[in-house]
Amino acid sequence: MSDLVINDQLSVQSWELTEQFMRASGPGGQNVNKVATAVELRFEAERSPSLAPQVKARLKRLAGRRWTRDGAIVIQCDETRSQSRNREIARTRLAELIRKALVAPKKRVRTKPTWGSQQRRIKAKKERGEIKARRGRVGEDD
Repeated sequence: MSDLVINDQLSVQSWELTEQFMRASGPGGQNVNKVATAVELRFEAERSPSLAPQVKARLKRLAGRRWTRDGAIVIQCDETRSQSRNREIARTRLAELIRKALVAPKKRVRTKPTWGSQQRRIKAKKERGEIKARRGRVGEDD
């Protein structure tokens, strides 16, 4: 297995990746019963020296339930009948996930509502309150 290239500056070493093949469900006829085409790609993200701590934190959040207790990401693929194609798809998914984690989210800049928007909001609230105040029981004299 070769190294997984993420971008020009970053690549995941082959020792950090583990592949396991198993029988896949779905189409394939009798072939599905005898050939292990599904792939389970495991990346030891927590112990990876190539990723910064902030990237690991974002990766954990992005991975969701694919992140294991021991800090690994497990990606499964059984889309095609070909073992090599499933392997390629799983590696591409992992690379895409890491690429997303490399991008730091923009900091939100808090803004204050403008004076005009505050006035419009208060006016709308008063109008709505007046409509509700006019509601009520119909009196006996009406």
